[in-house]
Amino acid sequence: MGAVRAEFLKLKRSLSWAVVVLLPLMAVITGVTNTLASGQQLGEGWHTLWMRVVVFYGLFPLAVGVAVLASLVWRVEHQGGNWNALMGSKVSSFDVVVAKTAVLVSLAAALQAVLMGGVILAGKLVFALPGVLPPRYFLVSVVIIVACLPVAALQSGLSMLMRSFAAPVAVALLGATAGTFLLMVRLDTLSMILPYGLVSRATQLGTGTFADSGTVTPAAVAVLVAAALALTAAVVAVAAAILDRLDIR
Repeated sequence: MGAVRAEFLKLKRSLSWAVVVLLPLMAVITGVTNTLASGQQLGEGWHTLWMRVVVFYGLFPLAVGVAVLASLVWRVEHQGGNWNALMGSKVSSFDVVVAKTAVLVSLAAALQAVLMGGVILAGKLVFALPGVLPPRYFLVSVVIIVACLPVAALQSGLSMLMRSFAAPVAVALLGATAGTFLLMVRLDTLSMILPYGLVSRATQLGTGTFADSGTVTPAAVAVLVAAALALTAAVVAVAAAILDRLDIR
């Protein structure tokens, strides 16, 4: 817990919060602008708005956003003598990896909260949609956050190994492209074991796009959550073992 608390303290003056606010709001603005420019109505109300905002957001921007956040979270460790201080501390490698991943998942949860807030505001203020955002999208949002776990763990590991800020982000972009390709060609099993493909599948849940059935079923939720947890455990274990073998620079 001490390692997690220390990581959260490092975020106080971080640019991470700007990413958390701006990235999802840009997705909402893009979806709203495209809808207004096309002149098309929201045929299925909240569902159509959700699709126009979240589907593309889940294919590329979300994974890249998590990658940027991971680079920011690890940036301080690669500056000055902070890496040597980290390697010389009494905190175990496993605790460091878990703490970094926990911080990233918390930021991913904040990303999703801002996205949902933006969708709700756009639905009410721009399109005057009746009622409120259906409850199933709150469940989908929880699944998206869980699906971000393996991406956060993987990007944390890459940012741990790479001193470059941009290199892990480039890997995320390539991974998101691969995940999108796997979804398009319906290679379901491969898309589930690739962290980027998994998070993209989660954002499509209930939309009927790509491999999604169009309904949010307990079975679909369970498969996504189980895959996310298994992938996260594997990535964290590997990252901790690698960090344990790294040395002072």
